[in-house]
Amino acid sequence: MDLGLKDRVYVVTGATRGLGNATARALVADGAKVVITGREESAAVEAATALGPNAVGVAADNADPAAADRLVATARELGRFDGILISVGGPAPGYVADNTDDEWRASFESVFLGAVRLARTAAAELGEGGAIGFVLSASVHEPIPGLTVSNGLRPGLAGFAKSLADELGPRGIRVVGLLPSRIDTDRVRQLDALSADPEATRAGHESKIPLRRYGTPEEFGRVAAFTLSPAASYLTGIMLPVDGGARHGF
Repeated sequence: MDLGLKDRVYVVTGATRGLGNATARALVADGAKVVITGREESAAVEAATALGPNAVGVAADNADPAAADRLVATARELGRFDGILISVGGPAPGYVADNTDDEWRASFESVFLGAVRLARTAAAELGEGGAIGFVLSASVHEPIPGLTVSNGLRPGLAGFAKSLADELGPRGIRVVGLLPSRIDTDRVRQLDALSADPEATRAGHESKIPLRRYGTPEEFGRVAAFTLSPAASYLTGIMLPVDGGARHGF
């Protein structure tokens, strides 16, 4: 299936590894050009180099108010700007009594307000056919024990994304949310490792997933690339679980 990505240009934040990187790889594989970001310049450049000549790495923190304009300008240097996938490392784990005010503030700046700024800037720059994607979490629908900060921020960002989809639809710009659950990334392995028996914890999670396994970053990346592409031209305002069936509600 031709996704219509050839020579299109996307920004993918938090893409030096994990889900963002998998999405960038899927986009490039189908002919797109990408601007990928990471907090450390060396990591961003290294990740872009691994993707080949159609990728550029830029040091950027989602919490930086100046990042959005700079990333769009970099995309335009590659020829055009067609969309953005907003991804960021997960907030600090912890239960209600564990997370400090400083952790909440830092997470709000990077996970929530940073995403709002990036989306707002992208919305002003995109034309018809543009797309804005948010990497959210299964916690949008159901709180995840031990991830209180994420449980507090992700559902609000999903609400923002839905509002944005309503506002941008008349301009032909689409907005989608992606809800990964147990994808086999460094982040998920770190969360499993917080338990006394990480292997048993993983096995327990897998037993609740209809497909009986964790997903791979590549599986997520292909879904994300599709939703950003012209092939998904009639999808907007959706919150799409990428979870092997772990969400049991409709």
